[in-house]
Amino acid sequence: MKLAERLSQAIAAGIRRIGQVSIRPDLAGAAYALCHIEDEAADPHSLEIHNGAAAARDISTWAEDGHYRFTKSELSLKRGWILRLSSADELKQALDLFYPAGVGLWMADKDDHLKIEHLRDKLNRQTGMYRFARNLGDAGAQKLVREVCGPSNCCVKKILWQIDSNTPLEDSEASRFDGVVGAFDRQAAIPLLCREACNHFVAEARKASKAENDAKR
Repeated sequence: MKLAERLSQAIAAGIRRIGQVSIRPDLAGAAYALCHIEDEAADPHSLEIHNGAAAARDISTWAEDGHYRFTKSELSLKRGWILRLSSADELKQALDLFYPAGVGLWMADKDDHLKIEHLRDKLNRQTGMYRFARNLGDAGAQKLVREVCGPSNCCVKKILWQIDSNTPLEDSEASRFDGVVGAFDRQAAIPLLCREACNHFVAEARKASKAENDAKR
């Protein structure tokens, strides 16, 4: 079964949210409509109307204050819009633009097929200027998770990876976050999953590793 068909079935069964996006079936004269979760109670006519999945790219590129959202999992999606979609395929395409692979990772996890890459494996395969990241110590890596990940650092993904297969993440807001934004029925939301450290984390790991090395001199 296509992912779009499975997504359509999930919506029919009550799924209504992913990240900061509210999923609204049969709203605004469309098969599906999306809006910001903080605009759920707004009159649809008061929101800027967009049509088609491609519009999700423009909506999700820039934050409310005008800064570029370098990662789509950043907790900074702007408000004031409604996106009308004509089919389940368009819905899947739009959600992939808001949260790349978010739906697919969720379904793979439900099917027990999601592959997770722990941090050491990720860092050990870095090359070029980022190869220095592999020297980051465990304590530094744990500290970096607290400083880079989780809602307090504007990331809305649930971390599935560990430092390595034998070293879990220490307890923190970042390690506890379940990938669902706000006080909402968890059974009605698609959690955003982080199966491996992102490029931003790797870049910060490089900086932290160099700082550790400099401190030893």
